[in-house]
Amino acid sequence: MRIAIIVALGYAFGSVPFALLLTRARGLDLRAAGSRNLGAANVLRTAGASRAVTVLMLDAAKGAVAVVVAMLLTDDLAVTMAAGLASIVGHIYSVWIRFRGGKGVATSAGVFAVLAPPATVIAVLVFICTIYATRFVSAGSIAAALALPLAAMVVNAPLPIVSGAIVAAAVVAFRHRENVMRLVAGTERRIGVRL
Repeated sequence: MRIAIIVALGYAFGSVPFALLLTRARGLDLRAAGSRNLGAANVLRTAGASRAVTVLMLDAAKGAVAVVVAMLLTDDLAVTMAAGLASIVGHIYSVWIRFRGGKGVATSAGVFAVLAPPATVIAVLVFICTIYATRFVSAGSIAAALALPLAAMVVNAPLPIVSGAIVAAAVVAFRHRENVMRLVAGTERRIGVRL
């Protein structure tokens, strides 16, 4: 029962739809604007950089909070990792908005910033360098997701964290499958293009 509560709390933290809440204050319904994705990249395109940065930070914070709360409630690293993954799932499939959400990138960063800081730094550098080289946020997100489990292994992170990073990478990559199709077709939007 205690494990279920910890994981449920992780999901609850992750499910808060900050992107939707912050853009509503500007009169936008992000579910019907831009790419209709409830993440920082779509906020950047539709509501500007300041709100996008705020959403990015809040989405990362809810992943970090889910992990910190789990760590206060259990010494089991696997359970803590499960709570972190639950927060990513909560962000992607939020119960408050009919199981819609973002793609899990910022929330994943928050989770692993607490659990595996060195690996997260490497993944963030991959994210930044890929975006700089390609001007595609989606390419940076996918590259960072794939880099995370490799980085976790390189820095000798514990097995539950490496396993969790593999799961998170798979989920983020799956959520970007339409972006991959657009990248291949040459129709993906580059960063800085407003809708």
